[in-house]
Amino acid sequence: MSGILDSVNQRTQIVGQNRLELLLFRLNRRQRFGINVFKVREVLQCPQLTSIPRQNPLIRGVAHVRGQTISVIDLSMATGGKKIENIANAFIIIAEYNRSVQGFLVGSVERIINTNWDAIMPPPQGTGKASYLTAVTEVDGELIEILDVEKILNEISPLKTEVSEDLAANLNMSESPANDKIIFIADDSSVARSQVKKALTALGLKIEMAKNGLEALNRLKQIAAETGDVTDKVGVLVSDIEMPEMDGYTLTAEIKHTPELSKLKVVLHTSLSGVFNQAMVQKVGADDFIAKFHPDELASAVQKWFNK
Repeated sequence: MSGILDSVNQRTQIVGQNRLELLLFRLNRRQRFGINVFKVREVLQCPQLTSIPRQNPLIRGVAHVRGQTISVIDLSMATGGKKIENIANAFIIIAEYNRSVQGFLVGSVERIINTNWDAIMPPPQGTGKASYLTAVTEVDGELIEILDVEKILNEISPLKTEVSEDLAANLNMSESPANDKIIFIADDSSVARSQVKKALTALGLKIEMAKNGLEALNRLKQIAAETGDVTDKVGVLVSDIEMPEMDGYTLTAEIKHTPELSKLKVVLHTSLSGVFNQAMVQKVGADDFIAKFHPDELASAVQKWFNK
């Protein structure tokens, strides 16, 4: 297991080609789950955990890894399952989300698979708002569930979604000449969509949302067909990168290569970390990149590109 992620840094070439790699793991049962390799820093046999008084019951303790103290979340409990009992035989997936590092306690870790985002599908209808699924895919004839980690983290430690009072006083664009245009949001996580929407309401503009890149692209093309140019109605697109059916990089590239969409300003907004993001922003032609989640930064960036 120590070498399972040795080649992660050489894998960035698949990004931007609507491809991804998933690290497969199990919790307490046979069901397999997946997490994007680019979220993962390291996979470790579970070390000794230190309990913290009055900690959230979903946090099994903290681990000291390479000079850093990391909270370890029992991913089975966090998704409504049973506690992972045999910690000594369990693993920790150390991942970076929303500018912070967390450890996810899992029962076992299997392998990395290479797949296409168009093979990653939205959750089946009827899973409901309480579901922790953000997507599903099929591997070896078996359904792989991809968890909405942002939902899990937000339940443990909710993020601030409102912009600061000082910034809000200077943000409202309802009196702007472009106040008839909308902000378009594309994100597969219902929690992330809600967070972005709340942060951007301070701008005083209408907001439209899509659940993935393909849905967003189709809707933007529909708007362009009605107006002649999408920017007649849409001021800025704020897009996640990891989305089923079409990722944010591919969505951006499609927009920039479609004449009636090409003038649209695109702000990529993602919990993905790593220096490769800046290179990919330039490669696909995105106008900006904002790491999740800081409402002041996001609202300021949208205001800036809206006025250009």
